[in-house]
Amino acid sequence: MKTATVRDLRNHFADVAKWIEHGEPVTITRNGTAFATLAPAKPAKPRKVDWASRLAKRKPLGRRLSEEETNALWTRLRD
Repeated sequence: MKTATVRDLRNHFADVAKWIEHGEPVTITRNGTAFATLAPAKPAKPRKVDWASRLAKRKPLGRRLSEEETNALWTRLRD
């Protein structure tokens, strides 16, 4: 872990920011005492939902419709 003083942050922030950008946490010191740590932010991971497995876990409700009943249902819904 690298260390930087408050003065380093003020005068050379671009260099310290590059350290952090490359994944290095930086401890900030004032009068020789550490008081803060700057660390790289964690990238937000998009959450993927596996709908097929979620639906497979559920029991179907009611009874299964025949093909004729299904066609009749869709016909009623369309008209």
